[in-house]
Amino acid sequence: MTSNEATIRELYRVAEVKDIDAFVALFAHDGYFWDTSAGVKYVGADIGRPVEIYGNAFADMHRALGNLTVAGDTVIVELTLNGTHTGPLALPAGTIAPTGREMHAPCCDVFQLKDGKVASFHCYPAASIILGQLGVLGHLEAALEAPALPASA
Repeated sequence: MTSNEATIRELYRVAEVKDIDAFVALFAHDGYFWDTSAGVKYVGADIGRPVEIYGNAFADMHRALGNLTVAGDTVIVELTLNGTHTGPLALPAGTIAPTGREMHAPCCDVFQLKDGKVASFHCYPAASIILGQLGVLGHLEAALEAPALPASA
C-alpha cells in the first residue's frame, strides 16, 4: 500500500467515526473539499462540514469502499454511501426533514495529494439516486410531462 493510499484510507476511517479534527488534519493548509452535487467548496476549518452534515442526517452513515486506484499523487475511489435518514439533511437549497428511509448510493471521490496531505477532494455523489431513495423526487413525473420551453431567438 502506498502512503497516499494509506492517507485516503485513514480519511475514510476518521469520517466513519466522525472525528472532524482528524479529518481536517489530513488536508494541506490550502486544501479543499468540493461537494459537486451541492455545488459547495469547503476550505479551512469548514472542510469537516460535509462529515458533520451527513453524520447528522445519517447517524449510521457508512462508506463502503470499492475500487481504489492510485496513480502517483492521484487517488480515485469508487464507493457507496449508506445510511438511514434519521436527522435533518442540510443542503444549500434547504433542509430535508428525516424520512426514515435508507440510502445506498454510488459515489466517486477523486483526491490530489501533495506531500502526504490532501490538496483537493472532489466528491461526486449520485445525488439523484440519494434523493430518490429518500423519497423526495416524488413529483419528477410532472416535471417530465411539462411542455418544452420555446427556443430563444
